[in-house]
Amino acid sequence: MATGHANGAAEENGKAAFRIFVGYDSREDAAFQVCRHSLLRRSSVPLEVIPLKQAELRAAGLYTRGRGATESTEFSFTRFLTPFLAGYQGWAMFVDCDFLFTADVAELSAMADDRYAVMCVHHDYAPKEGVKMDGVPQTVYPRKNWSSMVLYNCAHPKNRTLTPELVSAESGAFLHRFMWLDDDDIGELPVAWNFLVGHNRADPKDPMTQPKAIHYTSGGPWFEAYSDCEFADLWLKELNDEKQQQAIEL
Repeated sequence: MATGHANGAAEENGKAAFRIFVGYDSREDAAFQVCRHSLLRRSSVPLEVIPLKQAELRAAGLYTRGRGATESTEFSFTRFLTPFLAGYQGWAMFVDCDFLFTADVAELSAMADDRYAVMCVHHDYAPKEGVKMDGVPQTVYPRKNWSSMVLYNCAHPKNRTLTPELVSAESGAFLHRFMWLDDDDIGELPVAWNFLVGHNRADPKDPMTQPKAIHYTSGGPWFEAYSDCEFADLWLKELNDEKQQQAIEL
């Protein structure tokens, strides 16, 4: 079992933890708790799971931009602070809170390749819905959902571009399309690690298509309107497991 701490580095047998920054939205605390639980209980390596809370980043003077009309979550832009928050050292991951991990994230972290500044799933995704989650407008743009789960090579020189000042000022297009990088700086990860509910399809006969990280990108079971979405049963089971774990710890 991996360890996880909100503050300070987690270690196990002297091995430094793999840092995972999870986008946090005050409307989706349950989603964050389930995402965190799913990561920790399946990991064979020590993890440091850190919620990216916009209010805390603002209080620290690390995030100053105003809320834009197209921002569907509180972490729409704070995600790009990941290399800075990791001290521009080593590898770290950012992931939206609306993920459920069904496999060991150590398998994903092992794919980190120093040739790249970032690595992500290269989705070709144009959502059909006009709204997502609790009535938030859906937006369509190139490389949509690429930034929802990213392995960051935090020490890569080009990622030093991502300062708090730049993240607070640059356009959504610049950030979400990775425009501080050249195309060959962006490595590709298997779609199983950012499996979009309602878009990607799993073939029961093909193990390679089975999701390892389920992304409830349009909305998940923590919203009443999505209580019966695809893979809702897996999320609800994880929620029950997480609550049982919390009860044991109390």
